[in-house]
Amino acid sequence: MAARPNRPTLDLLPEALKVALWRVADRGRGWVRSTWLYRRFLSGPLPDHVVYCPVDTMPRRLDDAEALLRGKFRFQGETVDAGDRSIFDRSAPSEEWLQALHGFAWMAPLAAANGEAARTLATNLVTQWLKRYGKYSEPAWQPHIIARRMVAIFAHGRFILTNCDMLWRSRVYVSLREQSRMLARIVGEAPEGLPRIEAAAGLALSGICLDDSPKRMEMGLARLEDELTRQILPDGGHLSRSPEVLVQIYRYVVMVMEVLAATGQQVPHGIRTAHDRMAPMLRFFRHGDGALALFNGGGESSARMVHALLQRDDVKGQPFGYARHSGYHRMHASRTLVLFDCGAPPPGGFSTNAHAGCLSFELSAGTHRVIVNCGTATLAGHRQWQDALRATAAHSTVTLADTSSAIIVREGWIKRMLGPRIIHGPESIETRRIETEKGNIVVASHDGYVATFGVRHERELTLSPHGLALTGTDRLMPRQDRKQALPFAVRFHIHPDVRLSRAESGYILLKLPNGEGWRFRATAPVEVEESVYVGGAAIRRAEQLVITGQVKNEPVEIGWIIEQIGAGT
Repeated sequence: MAARPNRPTLDLLPEALKVALWRVADRGRGWVRSTWLYRRFLSGPLPDHVVYCPVDTMPRRLDDAEALLRGKFRFQGETVDAGDRSIFDRSAPSEEWLQALHGFAWMAPLAAANGEAARTLATNLVTQWLKRYGKYSEPAWQPHIIARRMVAIFAHGRFILTNCDMLWRSRVYVSLREQSRMLARIVGEAPEGLPRIEAAAGLALSGICLDDSPKRMEMGLARLEDELTRQILPDGGHLSRSPEVLVQIYRYVVMVMEVLAATGQQVPHGIRTAHDRMAPMLRFFRHGDGALALFNGGGESSARMVHALLQRDDVKGQPFGYARHSGYHRMHASRTLVLFDCGAPPPGGFSTNAHAGCLSFELSAGTHRVIVNCGTATLAGHRQWQDALRATAAHSTVTLADTSSAIIVREGWIKRMLGPRIIHGPESIETRRIETEKGNIVVASHDGYVATFGVRHERELTLSPHGLALTGTDRLMPRQDRKQALPFAVRFHIHPDVRLSRAESGYILLKLPNGEGWRFRATAPVEVEESVYVGGAAIRRAEQLVITGQVKNEPVEIGWIIEQIGAGT
């Protein structure tokens, strides 16, 4: 795919220089924090038990435990075989894998397996970690990694802390004391976004689950309340505009609230109100299969986890049609659901995983996804797909001149300091929603191609009252005369479980796994091309419907419809 010139603005230089100076100081800061004298400041009352074990809804798979028992550590789509050595002495294939190892991501599946073999392995891994990383080092002692590790122990560590050797148990609690006190000192150093929520929630949980410091609980709750106020939008979405980031934040909030309730303590107002806003927004993003839509770097997530979290919501707030602050429309009729991205890219550091998918949509019928976006390379093992999956062409929307509607920093010094954030994208996004007897209509347009090509894209979607047909119109509207025509492509990525075939009359037949049939027709020729789907852990082959054409000085309009076969619309 052709890329626009990658010109990071001068506005990013001060932030990049600040990050560069912080990294230069890493070695000295790490050395100071690892010294005997510094660690004396981490002493204090020693906790001797976990007051309450929070319920963690993260999925725990027994096949992961079986792999661990065979010495195979699978994190972030990558596997390392420990062989006859400690896994902590093996080379890490990626930073993400290493963070999962230090975050004790292996604790949950081993706890689910239970049994003496799992208990022995978990105990040995904790012992090995204490021997090698008992004092400060990075990334093991980064604030969000400390938080993940402590939450894993609080939620799943009972099976190794009960009926164990008293001396070993004491070593674990000494480490928990030092880690929690270190976290209180460095919680503000966590990276922007979800990691800061993790660090704040971990600090709060350490103050509640360990009985050595009520002050630490208050500090953590205050931090968490501040971050939720800053990161959670008025409609309940997250600044990153990622549904999957939202569910992970909600998971931590639920854990904190449940532990507070179980220990007879009051939930701060800001945490409670953020929770009550997020729950309806999670329902907003759920397809009929119970998992999440694929927007802005978010994967499907675990349908079981989402269900378990929302079951804990006493308010049961229902999703609305238009999430104005998050920039999404939701159109629902009978068994048909349409989710429509009508928002601008997230700001600054919240955009490092965001996608150039403005005016893309997803459609599901009952429990089956039909039209989707390609997904995201959230797993380290899929990183080679990251740039392609973030491009506009990987979304069910219009691509102009084989160019994305947003510029992403892909290389150079700025990317190394600040990450692959979006530095230019649609700014003027107009949207309106109309409720009529013929169905719900949403009309939206964006200016992502105006600066480069002088063309504005407008998309109109109409969902029939009974959800039997989705009618769409894509308009490309030139704002200036040009000498050469520009190619465009209207793409509809199809879920890999849906089978495509071409009927004699020319339309495209879509057959769902349950045998239900839909057909796709357009005012221009439609081609079937290859695609991919990365909604979960696997990269799956898929297909896409593509309408191509050219736009020069006159507006171009493409009409299309996807309708259920054998049902009146």
